[in-house]
Amino acid sequence: MARWFSVLLPLLFCGYVRPISFTLPPNSRKCLREEIHKDVLVTGEYELSESHGQGQVRLKITDSAGHILYSKEDASKGKFAFTTEEYDMFEVCFDSKLSAGSGRVADQMVNLIMKHGVEAKNYEEIAKVEKLKPLEVELRRLEDLSESIVNDFAYMKKREEEMRDTNESTNVRVLYFSIFSMCCLMGLATWQVFYLRRFFKAKKLIE
Repeated sequence: MARWFSVLLPLLFCGYVRPISFTLPPNSRKCLREEIHKDVLVTGEYELSESHGQGQVRLKITDSAGHILYSKEDASKGKFAFTTEEYDMFEVCFDSKLSAGSGRVADQMVNLIMKHGVEAKNYEEIAKVEKLKPLEVELRRLEDLSESIVNDFAYMKKREEEMRDTNESTNVRVLYFSIFSMCCLMGLATWQVFYLRRFFKAKKLIE
């Protein structure tokens, strides 16, 4: 029993999501970046504190290629959702624009909650559609979470194999380059010896 508890406890805590809070000064831009796997559902909730005269705050979510996945011009409170097409680095940016003629205004507080994968699934809705019991819903969540962890380990193994192949390829190239450099140095040294010998013979310094 203790063994199963030690296995399930980390899985239960993996579903815990802590909101991110930060201040957004006027006429500033703050971004958060996160790597997310392919075909993963990403959901989020955001809320900005009120600040009179602050102007508009634009929320924009893009991938590494600059494709816009979500955009809101006057973002104050809302939700967003998208599904990733490739493993990529995604950027969530809050861009504050101060209204013309505004005086001194206070910074805004931004609260952001992002979920992806198992965390983003609405298991209450799944339970209603499939008419699942509470225990069945929890087992479904643990099954999805286990599958997600297995996929993460598989991806890490794949990356490790790619890095190992890259290291081996680099080592072989460095070895060939070292041999080529030694051959060049030996050839240059031999050429210098023969050149100096001919030079000294021409000057009749040696026979």
